Amino acid sequence: MTDSNAALNAFFKDFAQNLGRLQKGADVIAGIRDADVDVGSTPKRLVLRRDKVELFRYEPQVEQKIETPVLIVYGLIGRYTMADLQPDRSLVRSLLAKGLDLWLIDWGQPGRNERWLTIDDYVDDYIDEAVERICRETGHDKITLLGICEGGVFTTCYAALHKERVRNLVLTITPVDFHADVDDPAAHHGFLNVWTRSLAPEDIDKMVDALGVIPGEFMSSIFSLMTPMRSLTKYNVDLVDIIDDKDKMMNFLRMEKWLADRPDHPGAAGRQWLRELYQENRLFEGKFELSGREVDLGEIDVPVLNIFALDDHIIPPTCSKALAEKVGSSDYTEIPLPGGHVGLFVSSKSQGALTKSIADWLQARDG
Repeated sequence: MTDSNAALNAFFKDFAQNLGRLQKGADVIAGIRDADVDVGSTPKRLVLRRDKVELFRYEPQVEQKIETPVLIVYGLIGRYTMADLQPDRSLVRSLLAKGLDLWLIDWGQPGRNERWLTIDDYVDDYIDEAVERICRETGHDKITLLGICEGGVFTTCYAALHKERVRNLVLTITPVDFHADVDDPAAHHGFLNVWTRSLAPEDIDKMVDALGVIPGEFMSSIFSLMTPMRSLTKYNVDLVDIIDDKDKMMNFLRMEKWLADRPDHPGAAGRQWLRELYQENRLFEGKFELSGREVDLGEIDVPVLNIFALDDHIIPPTCSKALAEKVGSSDYTEIPLPGGHVGLFVSSKSQGALTKSIADWLQARDG
């Protein structure tokens, strides 16, 4: 057999195999409905609703082992479902399995009606009311706050201003020094910081004034541009590789559903987020004010666990680690974990380490 014949035979063999996979993949896709791609499915009970904000309490899965209730606070950029993406990759389910009394704030889907809401409102009003309700329901006078990303900034501010209500502060992938990316050794870290600092303040004002929000679609496009090759290949390479495997396909679709469910960011709070934090770095500099009070990180004297992802291109590790030099607590712990911004929560390897780190740390400080 000549080389050309061998190459031709190999081509037709690969073509037949790929055609078979695509046909099987078509059958897999045909059998999947939107309702099957469930995210945020861990059972929970609505405790409080105010405006578009809801407070939930998760149903226990095992006997409670850690007494202090834990409130998960996600950010306004994205949805909390990243922490509860699917049953086998869910920080929520994993923490419940460790015996935590777990609560959640869901910010809902803000729109133009929420254009005037500020970070002051979210920290000093919505979070404060949720904490008060949790304390009343459980009989505790203090709770543990578990902040994620922008939600970690909110809980950090709350712990500084309302420390009488906080027993522990757990932060994950949370920026504190929004300019620390300058000193980050990894070249691909901090693109979001650089892009945000490049915005003219008047352009931020024009967008917020015109739209009332920072559109979710706009933020999605920015995040996609930060990883261009990944964005270009996930549908024509990654998807083709797993198209005939239903379990892997479901994992892929759950992640895409989470990515597509990016809410609009309330305008006034977005203006503070971009200008006062990202551009002017007021939180780290001790100049950030909420409800007329300066947020002094040195006032945080409760135990603090600060967890960050070593390959986080959105919140570089240096931006999170900077808290150590400002926080007033003598009980401060840093845990770096492998993975990226989202991988920390959805990767089976890093997520197991994340759950264990949080549960073990809280267990040692319970009672």
